[in-house]
Amino acid sequence: MRWRPSPEALRLALPVMALAALLVSVFVMRPNVMGYNGLHLLFKLGIPIALATLAQMVIMSVNDLDLSMGSFVSFVACVTATWLVDAPLIGALMLAGAIAVYAALGMVIAARGLPSIVVTLGMSFVWAGLAVLVLPTPGGTAPGWVAAVMGARPALMPVGIAGSILIAVLAHLLIMRSSFGVLIRGVGGNERSVSRAGWSVLLARGAAYATAATFAVASGITLVGLMTSADANIALRYTLLSIAGVILGGGEFTGGRVSAIGAVVGALTLLLAGSFLTFLNVPPDWQIGAQGMILILILALRLLLVRLERRGARA
Repeated sequence: MRWRPSPEALRLALPVMALAALLVSVFVMRPNVMGYNGLHLLFKLGIPIALATLAQMVIMSVNDLDLSMGSFVSFVACVTATWLVDAPLIGALMLAGAIAVYAALGMVIAARGLPSIVVTLGMSFVWAGLAVLVLPTPGGTAPGWVAAVMGARPALMPVGIAGSILIAVLAHLLIMRSSFGVLIRGVGGNERSVSRAGWSVLLARGAAYATAATFAVASGITLVGLMTSADANIALRYTLLSIAGVILGGGEFTGGRVSAIGAVVGALTLLLAGSFLTFLNVPPDWQIGAQGMILILILALRLLLVRLERRGARA
């Protein structure tokens, strides 16, 4: 019997191949970035973007979509650069409270049958307003321990790559291999079956939103550790980047079909695409559109491969 790759493997293979192709192209255009320092600059922001993408992935695993991700990460960054430095206990309580609000939000959405897109879009203005209240003007500083962790120089590979790999493995074990991950993906795949099995769908959605908020909090903290300061708009683009990263990494909007490793690879691919376009001298105003075209091309290839796999299975 001839071995055929699963659709999940095909969905993961495409972002991996896209990342490799972009990396080779960058090396050809800029051979000087092939070393340790060059890779460090290319993937410097890999950890916060990967964490934000994983946060969005958890939300999407229960068939919801979070349009407040960028505003929330920006709010966390502002709290990190101010309260977490001047009054660590109060700062930690503020972040814990934000996670609790996220959990309550998920439960309200589930209990009332509200569209997550509308609710989270409204919350994006709330988080943005709170970020401005916490830090009216750009500034602040990174907590010492955060700056030390994000400024580490591992021997084998830059911290952006090493940290992204570690995050991908841990998220894979949590979301794809644990009973908790099976539960929240089950809510996205067949909510009625989860309820019949005796689990509370309401609590499961609340736990999913709390998990997503935890990833997003880590994203904001690590972002400040890299940038050494914050402002209320520091991560606004993370909303669209996180959604695109999940889809690029093999995730889907419905059915609880996601991939933690694929999401991280997708996030790194989009990050590298930005550098690739910069090296091509594409104006910043055109880069978002160009990144969208790259995403559309990869998704079209994914759809083609899945269809070919289905035809092969029928034969």
